[in-house]
Amino acid sequence: MDIKIPIEVSARHIHLSKDDLEKLFGKGYQLKKMKQLTQPFDFSAEETLDTKINSQVLKNLRIVGPLREKTQVELSITDAVGLKIEPPIRLSGDIAATPGIILIGPAGEVELEKGVIIAKRHIHCSTSEAEKLGFKNGDVVSVKVEGERPIIFKEVAIRVRDDYKLCLHLDTDEGNAAGINKIGQGIIL
Repeated sequence: MDIKIPIEVSARHIHLSKDDLEKLFGKGYQLKKMKQLTQPFDFSAEETLDTKINSQVLKNLRIVGPLREKTQVELSITDAVGLKIEPPIRLSGDIAATPGIILIGPAGEVELEKGVIIAKRHIHCSTSEAEKLGFKNGDVVSVKVEGERPIIFKEVAIRVRDDYKLCLHLDTDEGNAAGINKIGQGIIL
């Protein structure tokens, strides 16, 4: 049985902690919601930040809310090559032994000692969907994308949580490789 799955391409972005938000934007600052994302708890904020590492600068990286316990920056491999860094491919939140970066905001700067990752391709799946599909948190599957640029993505991690909505997240490099511009569809193998 083929299991169809929506695919979204996630561009480079930043998740901020409360402390770092206040250092960058000012005490008591709250993110302004620009757009609700597919995952019920995530939103694109109106705010962006510039980043600097070595002498390289990336401008206007979107902040994704809500706030997190730890700040992290998610880039593509293409971004990392341009910045001359080698962040590991990790699931969101796993920032141990990762490169740092400087975040530049309107009220100040934050120099992160760690926190830059390339997001590992992953599937968000609610607990009820996981039960129906026979998945457990941490399972790994492959996903086939058909079309003009057919491809099979291997080593796709499954993340299960009650409030997730079924969706595969790829970064921009992976989306481009499959010919997907923002949204697409795949089949879980």
